Amino acid sequence: MTSAALLKRLRAERVVAILRRVEDLDGAIERIRAAGVSLIEITLDSPGALEAIARHPGSLAGTVLRPGDVEAAHAAGAIAVVSPAFVPDVAERARALGIAHIPGALTPSEVVRAMRAGVAAVKLFPAALGGPDYVRQLLGPLDVPLLATGGVDAANARSFLDAGAIAVGLGTSLLRDGEAERAMAACR
Repeated sequence: MTSAALLKRLRAERVVAILRRVEDLDGAIERIRAAGVSLIEITLDSPGALEAIARHPGSLAGTVLRPGDVEAAHAAGAIAVVSPAFVPDVAERARALGIAHIPGALTPSEVVRAMRAGVAAVKLFPAALGGPDYVRQLLGPLDVPLLATGGVDAANARSFLDAGAIAVGLGTSLLRDGEAERAMAACR
């Protein structure tokens, strides 16, 4: 998927489910999609992650830290790769393969450095550290598409979106009964 197409989806859908080390990935994906969340990041440190990405078209690959991870995720059919930090050789490999990349960053310098590398968006991680006010302050001088993740849940997701994040990433809390539905309602 191109960066432009991914940005369009992030802006439209507003929520990315992040599945890290979930035992039953297929069951979790089914429940989350039934709740209306269609953008799902499967972290590569999850058992069977690449196989799950291949079984579930439209998935994002997460915790991508090496160029080889980009290649494996691309081969499995991931539409994008997501990293917890900006790793230049990961950005270069993603660009070479034509797969959208969302690296993590926290400081203004890290955010600018990532954007200058031509990434699709920047994952503000951990977003809870500064909260929605930090998002607002960061976006004051910077015109950057931010995906707020790390400590974001149904209770505070709307605040991050109102502060200017284009989307939020919510973790395995989405698997609790009704949590995915509450998150989607809050983000609408």
